[in-house]
Amino acid sequence: MTSSFQPSTSPAEFQARIAALWVFPIKSCAGISVQQAVLTPTGLAHDRAWMVVDREGEMVTQRELPRMALIQPELVEANGRVSELVLHAHGMATLHLAVAAEATASPCQVRVWNDEVPAFDMGPAVAQWLTDFLGSSLGLLRLVRFDAKHQRLSSLQWTQGESAFNQFSDGFPVLVASTASLDELNTRMQAKGEAAVDMRRFRANVVLGDSDAPHALGVMPHDEDRIGTFTIHTQADAQRESAQLKPMKPCPRCPIPNIDPDSAQTHPAVNAALQAYRQDPRVNGALTFGMNCMPTAGVGHLLRVGQRVSADWAF
Repeated sequence: MTSSFQPSTSPAEFQARIAALWVFPIKSCAGISVQQAVLTPTGLAHDRAWMVVDREGEMVTQRELPRMALIQPELVEANGRVSELVLHAHGMATLHLAVAAEATASPCQVRVWNDEVPAFDMGPAVAQWLTDFLGSSLGLLRLVRFDAKHQRLSSLQWTQGESAFNQFSDGFPVLVASTASLDELNTRMQAKGEAAVDMRRFRANVVLGDSDAPHALGVMPHDEDRIGTFTIHTQADAQRESAQLKPMKPCPRCPIPNIDPDSAQTHPAVNAALQAYRQDPRVNGALTFGMNCMPTAGVGHLLRVGQRVSADWAF
């Protein structure tokens, strides 16, 4: 089996740029490609701030209901702040929800993986909207918003005792991947007669691409696996005005990358391709794509597409 965990020929420092930023307001629904996003202690602002749950308060994802991929959230700003979460789906009336609804929303307890956390129920209108679109196989579905006063910790084993907080993400604040990693996967898939896929399958927040710095080498596939804490130069000429993300854990992939985000149809080609070269010994042989990271500096800074990224290698 071909291994992908070999260091690439490279200069002393890893160099890249932010090629794309994605925010996923509702866990497991479609994402929003943005040109800029505020870095918060729990990741990009508004990322996985909402979640669909069943009548027992258990999280619901594309694993159970692939049609969640077809729900497109929209964040509407007013006076410089996000004021509305808007839901779009084919054949459904557009639904507007006030973001600052906690004053009238009902507090509740919900479960995301093994964590029971406080949240706010977004009400019966969106519950009916979700159930009408996704079906009633799990009973009446509800949309909940994470209670921002609660601190949900990432795995202390993987953070080596550092506190990293997240909302309804699977377990870490920020997921980072690269265009080079996607290109490698697509090359392998197309060699087997399969269609290329895009980064939406992997639900990364920060996508790294080649640096435009003079003499910088291109990003190689899965270089994000091999770097230490990396700096996002949020101010081009001031090193102290930078954000930093620390890689924590390779991201094991479930069947969701096999789901077409445009049709919600499932085809096993993506994970079949990963099986040939991405069995990762760091997570007991699970298939990995992307790195889970935590902010270690620059909370409150604005990340922008095109910003320069640098890091030391950490093989």
